[in-house]
Amino acid sequence: MPSPSPRRRRRNGFFAGGLQLLFQKLALLTVLHSLLQLAAAHQTTSRYPQEVLGEWKPGRATYYSASDPRDTISGACGYGDLGRSGYGLGTLGLSEVLFEKGQICGACFEVRCVEELRYCIPGTSIKLTVTNFCPPNYGLPADAGGHCNPPNHHLVMPIEAFEKIAIWKAGNMPIQFRRIRCGRQGGMRFTVDGYGVFHSVLISNVAGAGDVTEVKVKGSRTGWLQMARNWGQNWHINADLRGQPLSFEVTTSDGDTVTSYSVAPSDWSFGQTYVGKQFVA
Repeated sequence: MPSPSPRRRRRNGFFAGGLQLLFQKLALLTVLHSLLQLAAAHQTTSRYPQEVLGEWKPGRATYYSASDPRDTISGACGYGDLGRSGYGLGTLGLSEVLFEKGQICGACFEVRCVEELRYCIPGTSIKLTVTNFCPPNYGLPADAGGHCNPPNHHLVMPIEAFEKIAIWKAGNMPIQFRRIRCGRQGGMRFTVDGYGVFHSVLISNVAGAGDVTEVKVKGSRTGWLQMARNWGQNWHINADLRGQPLSFEVTTSDGDTVTSYSVAPSDWSFGQTYVGKQFVA
């Protein structure tokens, strides 16, 4: 049988080479399409569209392990056992430039993983409450180990929360975060402590904006008395309120105010928690 002519062999070679190049281009386009879809998944519509209080901001996030004592101790906001106080592991510690000296305690943020396509879980975000402070480490540069040093916008969360939006291998990962309204079960909680005429009140489980900016207290024999922030969401006053039912007026950072009358009965005692009205989530 005669062999193909040189011209036919060249045509066949060109045809085969053209098909190979076409397949390579199709494969490249498929990969690019997949990457674009994956990247777009990280910019999906918020899971909390009716609760947004602010714009997305860039930052970074790390996690701490389940055995870390921050799981159970009070932290810089003073909420005590986070499980018993209703916050669980859906919590955040903020770097110095975000913490606002504790005024932001109780606020809620939506957080999502961005950029790290190897580690981000597409289309996910998580809602977390500020309960702690991530202190700066001035022994390290802000861009080389001093994660919570100024001017960094850094968030620290339990690994259980971190793994809702990314694989743990992401480590110190790029994120976006924004303020959203808090939803809570039940009413605001007022934990009264102190001694004699010194009264300290921890205010927790606050819906709406979440972060309390002003508190007033009233006994049955007093007018409304202004309380001062002690630390976190602990507020104090020196006044003789013994033997009187206590009412509280609470204002959050968005200017909303809720008044709870006679939350604590006249026989209230230090160390007890009383439940009042709630903000609209």
